[in-house]
Parts: sequence; C-alpha cells; structure tokens
Amino acid sequence: MSSQSYSDKFTRIATQTSFRYLEKNEQTAVRKLAETEFFTLQELQQISDMALDRARWNETSVVNVWRSIVCNAKVAPAKKQMMSKLRESHEQLRSGVRTYDQSLPVEKPKTIKPVLNTRVRNKLGLGRCPVASEKTRCCNLLTLDAVEKCGFDCSYCSIQSFYHGNQVTFDETFAEKLAELQLDPDQTYHIGTGQSSDSLMWGNHQGVLDALSAFARRNPNVILELKTKSKNIGWLLENDYPENIICTWSLNPQTVIEFEEHLTASLEQRITCAEKIAAKGRLVGFHFHPIMMYGEWKNDYQNICSNIIERFSPEQVALVSMGTLTFTKSVMKTIRQRPFYSKILQMPMEEIAGKYSYPLAHKVDMFKTVYDGLAPWSEDVFFYLCMEAQSLWEPVFGYEFETNVALESAMKSAYFNKIEGLKRH
Repeated sequence: MSSQSYSDKFTRIATQTSFRYLEKNEQTAVRKLAETEFFTLQELQQISDMALDRARWNETSVVNVWRSIVCNAKVAPAKKQMMSKLRESHEQLRSGVRTYDQSLPVEKPKTIKPVLNTRVRNKLGLGRCPVASEKTRCCNLLTLDAVEKCGFDCSYCSIQSFYHGNQVTFDETFAEKLAELQLDPDQTYHIGTGQSSDSLMWGNHQGVLDALSAFARRNPNVILELKTKSKNIGWLLENDYPENIICTWSLNPQTVIEFEEHLTASLEQRITCAEKIAAKGRLVGFHFHPIMMYGEWKNDYQNICSNIIERFSPEQVALVSMGTLTFTKSVMKTIRQRPFYSKILQMPMEEIAGKYSYPLAHKVDMFKTVYDGLAPWSEDVFFYLCMEAQSLWEPVFGYEFETNVALESAMKSAYFNKIEGLKRH
C-alpha cells in the first residue's frame, strides 16, 4: 500500500476510533506512526485507547513506548510483535500499583454548571435497580428517579453514560405521582433514590424531600434510602421526617475523593453529616463502594473504619455495603473521552459476567480489609456485598445467601428491626 493511499484510508478509519479524542500533538505523533506501520482499524483503536489511558494517567506516551521497544530490540520486530509487546507493556502498567501523588495533578474536570429544569414525566420512575443481575448476588433494590442526572462529577460514575449534557431534570408532577402510588400493605419494600442522581445534593428543590418524607410516612412498610456524597442535610435537620428514611453516605479515603470524586463533600464532611443525622435519632448507613486499590489503600480504609467505629454506635447504623469498580465497555469508552487526569482505569481487570472489574482474589482482600476493620459491628449491623459474585461471600463473611430473595429478605428484616429499635428509644 502506498503512503498516499494509506493516508486516505487513515482519514476514513480514524473517525471510527478513539483517535479523535487525543490531544492534537498526540494525534500528530500517532498518525505519523500509523502511516509508517499501516495500522488497521483495530490496531489504531488499540493504540488510541492506550494513548488515551496513558494521557489520563500522566504516563509516558504510547508513541514513546513504541520507540523504546524498537530501540531496545536487537532486531526490529515485526508490527504484530510490536503490538503484542506494546499491549504487554500497557497491561503491566495497568496492573501495577496505582499511585496518587504529585505526578498526577489534582485537575478538576471542566464541568459546566448544571442547569435545573422541569418537565412532566409520563409515569413515576420506579423500577428495579438498573444494574441488577441474576449473575451476581443482588438485594433486589427498587430505585425511584426523584431527579435525573447528578451534579457531582465522579470519574467512575455510570450516570454519565446514560444522561448527557448539563441538564438536571425534575418531574413537575413527582409529588402527585408519588402520592397516588398504591403499594401492597402486606409486602415490604426497599426503595433507593440515589441511582439516577445524588439523593441529597439538590436538597428540597421542587419539593422533592417533602414528597419523599410524606410518602415514607404514609407507607411504614417502605424503607426509603437516601444515598449521598453530599453535605446538604439542612432540610433533614430542620424537619421531623419518619424513621423509615435511612440516610447513607458513600465513603472513600480523602485521596480518592480529591482525585476521582470531583465536587463532592470531603470525607470528614460526610462523616460529620452522618453524625448529625444519628444525633437526631435517625438511622444512617455507609457504602464502601467503590473500594479502590492504590499505594496506601489498605491503611486508608482501615483508618476510615476506626474513625466511624469511634464516632457511631452500632444501634445508629443500619447497614454497611461494600463493592468496587465495575465497568461496561461503554462506560470505559466514556471515561477515556473525558479530558482530565484520572487513574480510574489503571487497575488489573478481568471480565466477569460481561463486565470488567478487579480479579476475584483482589476483591476478597479489599472486602475483608473493610469487614475486618469493622469487626466490632459484625453482629449488630447488616453487611452486604453490592452486585458481587456469590463466591465472594463465604471468604469475606464466612456465610452466604443462596438466592437473591434470601438476601433481600434478610436485609429488610434487619433494617426494620433497627427502625423498631429507634421507635422504642
């Protein structure tokens, strides 16, 4: 193939790959290499993905790695061998120890200020958790879309894959629809509002919290969970909301918050807010999700465990969940396209049930670190793994649930027992 004919081909295939998301200088370098090696579409896609990863991780460029491989070879490798060596080098970097230090600037994403708007939805956004799967042990949570799109900017969040732009949407008739919802009084329900947006960051905008509180009061057979990374608890402190509303905070070390959970409340702010809610006589909970491995991860998570054990009694805490990073190909594609530093994809990965996550042995280590750190609560707080393989339960907890229904039943029973305990006191 002539250089000119390949140049025309490159122009055509580049638009079908992630090449278009590279910085201009990186595009120039990758294109020059492509026109020398005559990359196929698949090869260009692989090269571009690795280039994007290395740029986000603030590591040596993929073209410089290619050149280094050539320079260190006694005989110039064929293209197929070069691609193999390049993938091997990239996998070694991915699977090595992730570090958060001065080599990775704390650069906030160039987030556009959210625009709050309203519309009338055809129906109430109540349904099964969108990431539920029979391939993992699942609690059968129901999710309620009180708000659509989050104003925080966590680098790993899947919301960015199904909501686009900066439009945050409230349903004008949310309270009306919720008031009309008829539930079976003989069933118990666990409903969360933190799936399509953060549960608390918008406060009572458009009367959302008023409506949720009234709904929970009318339906004492419902456990309503408000999951958050926010410090916006003013409405909760000022209002006498019912005991079957449980506020839960996602916890991560401050290092992770600074580099990967942009615009969210600090670790100390989250724990302090939970303290204030517990002091009000309402239940709280904690989600160690996603737990991440990096240089000091184990010590940092152990410190969080020690901190919350010192500041809360088990009677105040309904739940502790654990989970970790799990990606679909579409989410990884979205993360690579975003132009800011993030090491979120710099982790060892294996495919599990059609998604990509840490190898199971890593997960056992991560989850046991947190569970062992909270050992004094093991008999009095409900612990569970969120959307993880059933095979992990026995190594982590020493027991397992045979079915999703069994997990769901045990969870609801534990939560309602805690709620009744609050009422007695």
